[in-house]
Amino acid sequence: MAYDKFEVLTSTAYPLPIENVDTDQIIPARFLKATERVGFGDNFFRDWRYDSEGNPIADFPLNDAKYAGSKILVGGKNFGSGSSREHAAWSVYDFGLRCVISSFFADIFRNNCLNIGVLPVQVSVDFAQKLFDAIEADPKTEIKVDLPSQTVTLLSTGESESFYINGYKKGNMLNGFDDIDYLQNMKDEVEKFAETRPF
Repeated sequence: MAYDKFEVLTSTAYPLPIENVDTDQIIPARFLKATERVGFGDNFFRDWRYDSEGNPIADFPLNDAKYAGSKILVGGKNFGSGSSREHAAWSVYDFGLRCVISSFFADIFRNNCLNIGVLPVQVSVDFAQKLFDAIEADPKTEIKVDLPSQTVTLLSTGESESFYINGYKKGNMLNGFDDIDYLQNMKDEVEKFAETRPF
């Protein structure tokens, strides 16, 4: 499933300074029946965004109008822990986010995000706190995420930090490829190589 290329993203951000956010909170298990990657955004953080009667919880950041339209979420340490459900990453993308920033990610969640076009940016604890402080002071604070240079910058102060990403996954993000797209893009090379094989 191809997705939009990711190069440089400049956006405001939703702040979620809560540690150990697990995948069952990101997308509750009762919403995992679908097998396609669409429709999960409606239930992204369902139990935190809505009360038991289905009414939006006004003061939850994802419902707060002052953050509306953000393409980045800044989360607390150990974001995406818990079960390995791919649906958690699908819900992030379907909600409209292209980047999640945290001081630590669960490995499986990180890889699931990279496979569907969401960039997980791991920064230091100190830099993450600077982002939270800046967003709290001004909800319109913009963050620039530059994938080619692997940097994230707080535009209001110019402070920047580099982040790591696997070279293969970086190439896929820049081209808008998932693993299958990557192989299909190499189809001619694969066929030419196959013709040289004696079997």
